[in-house]
Amino acid sequence: MAFNPSMIACIDLLMKFPTDTLHQGIKLHRDADPELIDAAKRLHQIGAIDQPDGGYLTDLGHDLAEHAQILITALKSA
Repeated sequence: MAFNPSMIACIDLLMKFPTDTLHQGIKLHRDADPELIDAAKRLHQIGAIDQPDGGYLTDLGHDLAEHAQILITALKSA
């Protein structure tokens, strides 16, 4: 299975969240990139973030963000 554009947008959005604390989140405004707005909605639907326009990472979202960081780090060094 290959990554599709919507998956990449979700990963990009996850990487915008701080992972060193659970007490900081993000807020997407109406004029944000439409792909990121759609990604936020998808991440909210699966329970990775607590608001459809950003908010905070849930436990699942924190795990996903950590895994995404590992993937990106590995691919950068390859």
